[in-house]
Amino acid sequence: MKKDSKTDSQEMAQDNSGSTISNNQIDVEAMRLRQDFNTMAGVKKVITTVPVRKPNRQEYIRVHPDKEWQLQTAVLELKEDREHYLVAPEMWSEIPGEITPKLLLTAINRQGVLFIWPIKLPGEDGRLDNWNQSALDLVEIAKENWIRVVANMSLGAYEASKAGGELSEPVWPKTTFQELLNIAFKGRVIDSVDHPVLKRLAGEV
Repeated sequence: MKKDSKTDSQEMAQDNSGSTISNNQIDVEAMRLRQDFNTMAGVKKVITTVPVRKPNRQEYIRVHPDKEWQLQTAVLELKEDREHYLVAPEMWSEIPGEITPKLLLTAINRQGVLFIWPIKLPGEDGRLDNWNQSALDLVEIAKENWIRVVANMSLGAYEASKAGGELSEPVWPKTTFQELLNIAFKGRVIDSVDHPVLKRLAGEV
């Protein structure tokens, strides 16, 4: 007995084991977006904004393990505005009371959002408060594990909460650390005593 064309097409669909749609049946699990979707689809993400901030207590983050993706430098922080400014080395001796040595780290959350995590470094006396020391300790954990950075007010320090599941590895951007810094600190580099921020701190504006 001759098979009709509809039956033949259905069998062909069933024989195609690599298809996610067979005999009009959708493989739901196979169709789900994965963490590395952009990489698989050949999509190059254009980074236009890189926040400079601490991790949010509700987000899981990773820290780039390569030391080439971090920088120890002098930073001026406007706490009221929650803004960080890079300070050119030739300016360090001009405003010693306004700058703070910090470690700038490249971090990423589960949504693929990159940010620069600034952590205060020990001063000339080698001392560091518990908050920043604990943050530095958590960095080493975050290089290999997805963690949430949680403030323990009773302890006076940060604690790490590791993700309970087997999460995929972060997809780091195909760019350079210098390019990220250029974006993160665009318009926020102090290289002159005439910089508006310094005039503001001096009460001149």
